[in-house]
Amino acid sequence: MREIRTERPWSWRSFFFQWEWLLVLIFLAVNVVNSTLSPYYFTADTFLSTPQTFLDKAFLVLPMTMVIILGMIDISVASTAALSAVIMAVSFHAGLPMGLAAVLCLAVATACGLLNGILITRFKELSSVIVTLATMIIYRGIAYVILTDQASGDFPKWYASLGWGFIGSVPIILVVFVVAAVVFGLLLHKTSFGRRIYAIGSNATAARYSGVKTDLIVLLVFTITGFMAGVTSLFLTSRMGSTRPNVAQGYELDVIAMVVLGGVSTSGGKGRIAGPLLAIFIIGFLYYGLGLVNIQAQSLLIIVGLLLILSVLVLNFRFGSARKARPSVSVDNEGKEPHIRPR
Repeated sequence: MREIRTERPWSWRSFFFQWEWLLVLIFLAVNVVNSTLSPYYFTADTFLSTPQTFLDKAFLVLPMTMVIILGMIDISVASTAALSAVIMAVSFHAGLPMGLAAVLCLAVATACGLLNGILITRFKELSSVIVTLATMIIYRGIAYVILTDQASGDFPKWYASLGWGFIGSVPIILVVFVVAAVVFGLLLHKTSFGRRIYAIGSNATAARYSGVKTDLIVLLVFTITGFMAGVTSLFLTSRMGSTRPNVAQGYELDVIAMVVLGGVSTSGGKGRIAGPLLAIFIIGFLYYGLGLVNIQAQSLLIIVGLLLILSVLVLNFRFGSARKARPSVSVDNEGKEPHIRPR
């Protein structure tokens, strides 16, 4: 079997015309604007401590990148974080040690992600949007049934250090996030599991006929997404000192916005982990810097919306010619019918 590829060869031009370089320029521009708006912005403490205020939701960006590369979506992640946080708080006040309550939080969130994956793979006539919209309502509703409108807190002092503690001068949450980002980057770009994710996002049917266990990959990705929602709930409740059924409200939209701004195609099969990582810090520092000068939240939403429109337009223009390119094919030496290989 000899393989015929129609991919463009690597070149310096293609390297420097990557979407991530534009994100780097946007990040630099954000910091320049913020430093001109406030003389207290451009300090070492800003770049070390500020991530504590937005990195809890960043843990959701990592698995959401995989979900969107699959060509799917998960809008239940915020409700999963809320439900797992509520169950953790209730179980702690019922007498469960805080360490075991945290493990229970991760287990509940993982189970929610697993349920999403089962529903999506078993009922293929339903899109991931419909399934996760339903579970989003269900998970948040269960959280309200358990805790109504009340808050639950009084966690141990050691638990607060998870969200506000430091290792030397570096926040614990930043250290954990860097480790998680490296793991997800290697998983997505350096393993056969990651290559199968791209194959499914490019052409699920071709991937299935090529021997990829598509249902298993989808199930694993959504289960991982649930687990990371549990990680988010741990850091969020630690930082807040309490939990309510409405915690993490709107996180799903912020997370999706970061992934799309990072250059991941919503049609699936395209994107790299580096783009969403840059988008996390662009939006996080944008919110922080403009918040220093009391810019209204509505104005911040407008700015983020404009960035999203820019990213969609540029990416569509960039990939427009790629859609017209011939796919990679394999042709056997006997001149039989070519076999389409997902890239």
